[in-house]
Amino acid sequence: MFLSVKESISQIRREYSRQALSRRSVSADPIDQLRKWLDEAIGSEVWDPTAMTLATAGRDGRPAARTVLLKEITREGPLFYTNYNSRKARHLEENPHAALVLYWPELERQIRMEGRIEQVSTEKSAQYFHSRPRRSQLAAWASQQSQVIPGRGYLEKRMDEFTQSFYNQPITRPPHWGGYLVKVQRFEFWQGRRNRLHDRIEYLLDPEGWIIQRLSP
Repeated sequence: MFLSVKESISQIRREYSRQALSRRSVSADPIDQLRKWLDEAIGSEVWDPTAMTLATAGRDGRPAARTVLLKEITREGPLFYTNYNSRKARHLEENPHAALVLYWPELERQIRMEGRIEQVSTEKSAQYFHSRPRRSQLAAWASQQSQVIPGRGYLEKRMDEFTQSFYNQPITRPPHWGGYLVKVQRFEFWQGRRNRLHDRIEYLLDPEGWIIQRLSP
């Protein structure tokens, strides 16, 4: 007999025991530590290692979260691309602060990042846009991200229209599509441990550099 979600969900548990994380073992620079863990996630072939949860809040303070893809790690923080007319973009225009989470359950690891966000240059956005597959470039034109549409057919029709518009010629970058850089001021690296006594190492940006400290789980 199967239990319902209501009856069984409170009993779902797992033990964490793969690795440990200490103040001594982490890099002095959180960007280096981020690169190290991301390289290990990619090397371990975890599912979608660059998928990040992005949390924003508009002027009204109401939060919203969704998944975006990490496309570059700069010395200031991660970079992702999106539609500048989307709900997330409207939030960032009203409140240019956000939080990000990278989570790799296979490695029992999580990275949290918080900071200020700004748009990257049009040149950088164009450079990445033209590296994307052609169908992805067309989709950036076809999608009116976050807008209500009458149905799937409407979206597919727009895709067909832009396919014809750019037939046999380069696709220009839509002015409403581009990148965001997260200038991270706080990092937290989380490693699952037994009995819920997880390891949490925090980096806080100070005028003189990064402060590294351990947090209680």
